Amino acid sequence: MPAYPIIPRLPLPSRALQPGLLCSEHFGDLGVCALLLGSVKAPGAQRGTCQLIPPLPPRGIDPAGQGAPDGCFPSALTADATLPSQPGFSFRKLWAFTGPGFLMSIAFLDPGNIESDLQCGAVAGFKLLWVLLWATILGLLCQRLAIRLGVVTGLDLGEVCYQYYPKVPRVLLWVMIEIAIIGSDMQEVIGTAIAFSLLSAGRIPLWGGVLITIIDTLFFLFLDKYGLRKLEAFFGLLITIMAVTFGYEYVVVQPAQTEVLKGIFFPYCRGCGREELLQAVGIVGAIIMPHNIYLHSSLVKTREVTRSQRQEVSEANKYFLIESCIALFVSFLINLFVMAVFGQAFYHRTNQDVYNVCANSSVSQYAPIFPRNNETVSVDIYQGGVILGCYFGSVALYIWAIGILAAGQSSTMTGTYAGQFVMEGFLQLRWSRFARVLFTRSFAILPTVFIAAFKDVSHLTGMNDLLNVLQSILLPFAVLPVLTFTSMRPLMQEFTNGVVGKVLMILITGLICAINLYFVVIYIPTLGSIAYYIPLGFVLAGYVAFTAYLIWTCCIAHGANFLACGRHSQFSYGLPSTDPPGWAGTR
Repeated sequence: MPAYPIIPRLPLPSRALQPGLLCSEHFGDLGVCALLLGSVKAPGAQRGTCQLIPPLPPRGIDPAGQGAPDGCFPSALTADATLPSQPGFSFRKLWAFTGPGFLMSIAFLDPGNIESDLQCGAVAGFKLLWVLLWATILGLLCQRLAIRLGVVTGLDLGEVCYQYYPKVPRVLLWVMIEIAIIGSDMQEVIGTAIAFSLLSAGRIPLWGGVLITIIDTLFFLFLDKYGLRKLEAFFGLLITIMAVTFGYEYVVVQPAQTEVLKGIFFPYCRGCGREELLQAVGIVGAIIMPHNIYLHSSLVKTREVTRSQRQEVSEANKYFLIESCIALFVSFLINLFVMAVFGQAFYHRTNQDVYNVCANSSVSQYAPIFPRNNETVSVDIYQGGVILGCYFGSVALYIWAIGILAAGQSSTMTGTYAGQFVMEGFLQLRWSRFARVLFTRSFAILPTVFIAAFKDVSHLTGMNDLLNVLQSILLPFAVLPVLTFTSMRPLMQEFTNGVVGKVLMILITGLICAINLYFVVIYIPTLGSIAYYIPLGFVLAGYVAFTAYLIWTCCIAHGANFLACGRHSQFSYGLPSTDPPGWAGTR
């Protein structure tokens, strides 16, 4: 039986694969095709050739038992989970595979998602719970493709993009995903700053909370030294804190269970208008994050899988998918708690109603933040905590703040690791974790601390809304590449997307593009000045052109070979083993 994926044993091009790009694999009884011609190299192997050498230990274990060889796993992670070998379904095996899915699910629980949930509940009640459910399912379908790509090829999405896309599109993709990562890190900074402000009863100013996030970065780097499983356990603890804190709010508020179930399973929105539609669109944009797809495709490489054995590859796909389903179910429940709490307690409340209650509560010092008028109250993660404190006591406020703090801290991992994997994949650059965090966090902290110092919390949470829109706009730059590569039979073999999977993902891509178009249509009239239209027109033209390019290459991967020309004909083949004509010197 051939190895998965099939990689031709041909002389490698002069543009040899970079160290760490692809690990040596065991091909049946014949030995190992030494594809990694750098830090891990067959004894006596000549650069630019592929030789058969004696079998190496399984992926992730070096002969001395010191863990993965350099380049076999993401440089920030090591595979310290041993997989049981018994056949059939095994809870021990599922436990060994458990971790990457829960780390991935953190992106479904960041402060941007929490704010989108509470706003949706306050505006639409329980009417849009079904949107939350289906957005989570759509997110699972996207993550399933990331799992398959990482398990079957042994490469993450950034590394595969490096192999197929020419230099200019590849760098543009990297820039787009870096922007998404910085945006996610800004949401972590915002959430942490607001949480500290609430926990200290306003004694810690917002700009002080922003600066405190520098400390949590150092703590994160310190924890990272203790290994992958302990890191996974720490973020499991953060998810547990969110489940307990937001679950507490759910129990205290006691939403009508019948209405909650109807909202989840009956897709309707009677009497909904433009505002409710905008909230529904915002849910989809907040739930599915582009850099999370890149992250998950790399995290699955932290488990030992012999890719020459079809059964092991299939088994790994199965267990990773089960774990992701469990993780996203937990994240759905947490998001549901938040949306249902605000849908029950604050649906169509007016500012005057909230002011009257707050003025006579144990947290009366917060009452002035609500104007005394009859407009519907506009909530964010700051005002949401205050309202809970006004209606249900100060304990509810502090528990809410702890949950927001956990949500903010968990986003640190998403930005740090995703940024490191994306940079290594697209650019083949290896930075230390400290340098990587410093790069991302500097871009996140500088604009945030400026707004926190000179504006109020409403501007800070308004930035959170804008960042959710940004994540949605950048989503095609992750969905289209992962759909392209997982649909290539020469690359994925029998693990390629089926007809149903392709149709679903095409529909998801169409939905995302429609959502982004909707955002543009409603945003342009708010600019006010025609001076903004010209630069915005150039940006939109570039965005449309690059998206069209990705769609074109995706069509080639789906079998439209007549569209291929020049170097892009490689989208009809597996991992490149020779350079197409005219390729030399372009990468």
